[in-house]
Amino acid sequence: MTLQQLKYVTAVADAGSMNEAAKALYVSQPSLSGAVKELEAEAGIEIFKRTNKGVQLTPEGEEFLGYARQLMEQYQLIEDRFIKRTRVKSKFSVSMQHYSFAVKAFVELVKQYGMDEYEFAVSETKTSEVISDVRNFKSELGILFQNEFNKKALTKIMKDNNLEFHALFDCGTYVYLWKSHPLAGQPVINMEELREYPCLMFDQGSDKSFFLAEEMMSTYEYKRVIRANDRATMLNLMVGLNGYTLCSGIICEELNGSDYTAVPLAEKEIMTIGYIQRRGMMLSPLAVRYLEEIRKYETCILKDSRG
Repeated sequence: MTLQQLKYVTAVADAGSMNEAAKALYVSQPSLSGAVKELEAEAGIEIFKRTNKGVQLTPEGEEFLGYARQLMEQYQLIEDRFIKRTRVKSKFSVSMQHYSFAVKAFVELVKQYGMDEYEFAVSETKTSEVISDVRNFKSELGILFQNEFNKKALTKIMKDNNLEFHALFDCGTYVYLWKSHPLAGQPVINMEELREYPCLMFDQGSDKSFFLAEEMMSTYEYKRVIRANDRATMLNLMVGLNGYTLCSGIICEELNGSDYTAVPLAEKEIMTIGYIQRRGMMLSPLAVRYLEEIRKYETCILKDSRG
């Protein structure tokens, strides 16, 4: 296995076509195809499925490519630092379910380290993509939650994807809504009282598994549900339609504004906020510092209906 072969595999994956990758690499298509086949034979796996529309990564190929990209990135860092003698920025990336406190922790990290010496990336996205991003080395960390309902399924998913989950802190279940919502002034809200109001849920795309939902009470039979794919839309729907969502009770007014509140839900469930990483991999100093910032929000978990 050579760096050249890894470069070829990465180029083919990015192009989605042997022919297009060959053009980008200035090599002949037969030479490129032969090099990839040699690598597949050596690794003992099929990296690409060949079709009449191009190539597609196999599941094993996706995992292989994740390691290949990491190795190529490390090689580039060594080359830039010691051969070309150029300054190289350290990188940190994190993917997460839709948590304003996790974004705020990221903001604080960037403020502390600055962007002159470091390169940062953050993605608020679907649960399956959080898992995929960490598995494929796109993100060093993934922030999501477990509870008694999804723990067994997520544990299997983590094992199958060579990932591990680490708990950060536990939260109760709160109803997050507009401060002018008819129920906002109550000390506690139950599910029956919420029945006539639309429950707002983050869309999980083609994967409709209850185990990958971002909200607690995911199997409850809601009368009205609206799915959205970003926090800004959720907030607008809370105001426009008196919608609500179920959350951890950690409110970040600096990002979401002061027009919203969280009220304890009578039907309590405990959710464990945690992070996922590649199994056995040592965290970077930036990742360790980011997790320290997130842990600060444990003290912000609401203790009563007013927060």
